Amino acid sequence: MTTDVLRVARILHGTTAEGPRLRSAIWFQGCSIRCTGCINPHLFIPSGGCDVRVSDIVLGALAGEVEGLTLIGGEPFDQPSAGAKLAREAQEHGLGVIAFSGYEYEALRDRDADTREFLAGIDLLVDGPYQAWNQEKDRALVGSTNQRFIHISDRYRSYRPEIAANRVDIRVRPDGSVEVAGFLNTENLQNLAEATGTGRKARRGPAM
Repeated sequence: MTTDVLRVARILHGTTAEGPRLRSAIWFQGCSIRCTGCINPHLFIPSGGCDVRVSDIVLGALAGEVEGLTLIGGEPFDQPSAGAKLAREAQEHGLGVIAFSGYEYEALRDRDADTREFLAGIDLLVDGPYQAWNQEKDRALVGSTNQRFIHISDRYRSYRPEIAANRVDIRVRPDGSVEVAGFLNTENLQNLAEATGTGRKARRGPAM
């Protein structure tokens, strides 16, 4: 895979459920961390999803008139070279970049040059593995209390997850499937599937 191609599971332009303001959410395919209790185990396998050019993602975001990108997964930092290119091109076009990672910031900072370049293109990093036994009850966007909001730039410093509300973006596709973005735990996802009569057709792309 070249540096200008990402392996992605899903892209959703124009959502308010994956961070502040209107955003394009990109779910990276593949995760080497594989947290127990993850709501997206289908994103663990790196061979899933499809290849998308970085420039096409940025063009789609600009066409959607979003404020910025939210990079989730899966694990974005398992594709540091292409992720760095995406973050850099997004910022060159005036877009903000929020990224979620199961790795802690300190570990990423000490990794290879591609990872450091990726970090340099991010405005806000939400770090740390999901801990199913350590549920977050107060802050938006995160699932467990160990996860941190690390401001690499000042762009989102005014965002306060302790007073922000989680939002859910529900879209019904022509084939009858229901796509869900935003934070839902397993119980709430199942309740949604039952309420909409979609059963296993309901799919979600959460913040980590």
